[in-house]
Amino acid sequence: MDIPGARSVTLVDGASGLAVAGAGRHELVDQHEDAATTTDVVRAVLDCPALATGAEDITEIIVCGDGGYHLIDLVRGDFEGRLFVHALFDEDSGNLAMARFRLRDILADLAGDGHEAEPAPAGRGVEPAEGGYGN
Repeated sequence: MDIPGARSVTLVDGASGLAVAGAGRHELVDQHEDAATTTDVVRAVLDCPALATGAEDITEIIVCGDGGYHLIDLVRGDFEGRLFVHALFDEDSGNLAMARFRLRDILADLAGDGHEAEPAPAGRGVEPAEGGYGN
């Protein structure tokens, strides 16, 4: 939740459609309803032949709307089912590029795949606060 503009986040078990964990303000729906409905979106996208040649081709889904955007990121790694994160960001205080960068880094740590996002070159981009970004 320390990503700028983050309003809510839900970790979802895509096999069952159940919320594993959640944080933030789930104003429109609770985290369990969020997990179930977002699972339907992920399944529809992964099963759509027009969008991918295989389920491994899609790593994230972005949905933009009035007042914010949804970032759905599929967690890589060896898990019993397919995990994904659904994060909702405020349009005014969120930054889609930074959100994608930070979420990928957090999920790489979660999956333990050793493919963390590479830091920006010195003198470019946003410098981390003392002690790093934190999770």
